[in-house]
Amino acid sequence: MTSKVETTPEVLKPQRLPGKLPFWRLWLPLLFQTGIILAAPAQPFYTQLTGKTAILQTVPVDPYDPLRGYSQTLSYDISQINNLQRLPGWQELTQQQTSESSVNDVPVGTNLYVILEAPTSNTTPPPAWKPVRVSRDRPQNLAANQVAIKGKFTGNSIAYGLETYYMPEAQRDEINQSISQAQRDQQQRSLVVEVKVDTQGRAVPISFWVNQRNYRF
Repeated sequence: MTSKVETTPEVLKPQRLPGKLPFWRLWLPLLFQTGIILAAPAQPFYTQLTGKTAILQTVPVDPYDPLRGYSQTLSYDISQINNLQRLPGWQELTQQQTSESSVNDVPVGTNLYVILEAPTSNTTPPPAWKPVRVSRDRPQNLAANQVAIKGKFTGNSIAYGLETYYMPEAQRDEINQSISQAQRDQQQRSLVVEVKVDTQGRAVPISFWVNQRNYRF
């Protein structure tokens, strides 16, 4: 005679529903994204607030940008490679070992610093600062009358992020006429840009001089 073995039906345990996410997991990504958005305008503001004033010699070209209205694309004396090749420190840029493409033995995309020195004279418009040295690394302990502005070697020139000046709509015609007059009178030296340069070499434009007139950015 066999006996039946009674089995107890398996009771399924209810699954635990996921609880609410911690507060910080919701807000931390949002705060991070907000910080990135705010950091973009904060850097130029910091440079403008703490930077040292310098004057750059420039020649305007390409007078129209259809995306943001009338503008001047600016090419500086220190943007031209042949003006920097003669300076002390340029040869250091050719000694970098890299597989990237290069021009004149300098890898395209190379960061560099141009040391500018203030002139002794004080006139209107203010005279341009003179480039005296090039450095692959950010210089330390500069003289009180010097700044180091950071640029990037593009292969054709040196870019500083200062290449485009957008004209105020109300002053567009006046600025164009002033520039044309200076060019007709062969007074290219009267076209200069005032910038602020911070301790990291970052620069922001402050104003644009045409002869005796100053136009704020």
